[in-house]
Amino acid sequence: MENTTTGNMMTAIFRNSKDAENAYQEVLNRGYKRDDVSVLMSEDTRTRHSGTETELGSKAAEGTGVGAAVGGTVGAIIGAIAAIGTSILLPGLGLVVAGPLAAALVGGGAGSLTGGLVGALIGSGIPEETVQHYETGLREGGIVLGFHPRTAAEVSEVENIWQNYNAEHIYR
Repeated sequence: MENTTTGNMMTAIFRNSKDAENAYQEVLNRGYKRDDVSVLMSEDTRTRHSGTETELGSKAAEGTGVGAAVGGTVGAIIGAIAAIGTSILLPGLGLVVAGPLAAALVGGGAGSLTGGLVGALIGSGIPEETVQHYETGLREGGIVLGFHPRTAAEVSEVENIWQNYNAEHIYR
């Protein structure tokens, strides 16, 4: 398997945290690091799931020493946000963003701009129509995951896996 990026960010929205956690873990199982994966959710979603304990979430918190910082128990995705070095809260949107997209927002000074997230997603090559679906889903409690696959074959494999976890609006 060649080790080159496909260029496009692969993204999808998941309507519940368990599906998002499973999809996130599948990406990690492929050898990606936590900071290779972008995670987007509303602040309300983060708050609602911050009391959810899962094995992955506990390990993520242990590995970074952030257990107490996020309330002692965390879900896997919440643990991911805590474990990823770059995460930001977009107060105007009430969104939490972690991973490469957060770095892009911070680097571009867009962390406080309400259009920053949309611009970052579109700038990553995601069509505006898909971004609009993500925005709606995020407001409804969904979680968006994104990463840059290494190969075209991996894109197809991950798409099939994510579909098993009820991914919606998969962009590849």
